[in-house]
Amino acid sequence: MKKIASLAALALPLLAAACTKPSATTDTAGTTAAPATPSPAPSPATAAAPAAEAALGKPAPDFTLRDLEGKEVHLADFKGKTVVLEWFNPECPFVKHNHTKGPLKDMAKRQLEKGVVWLAINSGAPGKQGHGAEVNKKGKETYGIEHPILLDEEGSVGKRYGAQRTPHMYVVDPQGTLVYRGAIDNAPDGDPTEGDKVINYVEAALADVEAKRPVAKPETEAYGCTVKYASK
Repeated sequence: MKKIASLAALALPLLAAACTKPSATTDTAGTTAAPATPSPAPSPATAAAPAAEAALGKPAPDFTLRDLEGKEVHLADFKGKTVVLEWFNPECPFVKHNHTKGPLKDMAKRQLEKGVVWLAINSGAPGKQGHGAEVNKKGKETYGIEHPILLDEEGSVGKRYGAQRTPHMYVVDPQGTLVYRGAIDNAPDGDPTEGDKVINYVEAALADVEAKRPVAKPETEAYGCTVKYASK
């Protein structure tokens, strides 16, 4: 296991470059498939991330976005329910890995059955990788996603939350308070980056919320591709 982790660490620079700087063809058209199934490795968030309005322990910033069918979805409408926000890009290798081999393959479905609201948000700008209703509809079908995918083309919601990666995860409790933000788990390539045990941070946070206790680990460092905001 340690040998596998070492190999994953060596592959980090190559995968990080592929995620943060997609090819001109992919970034311009926004429809080209992501690089062929690399083994994801951590791509930590950086200090260059947009300033966030969202703060742990404070009310989650409200927003209204449209889903892939054009229906408006308003965060405030879910007051009284636990909400998970997942920053999403169907063509990001990390997203692909998590939705086909990782915890996101069935995690949302299990939480939906418990009454948790799960919203995927794509803050990719026009012309960027993974942008557009049709591309996201295809991703939704490919990954068997049952929850809404919301489009944030201007990136305003993503920037208010400080979303830096896909996937970047947030948990809002029934009182509307932001109680967790960060990575899904400690195993971006399926092997723990620390210790020998895979820890699903989001499920742990949801368990704490369900038990009406403070979230034990409210923040971790997200890994994944950069959110494809519009270029300045």
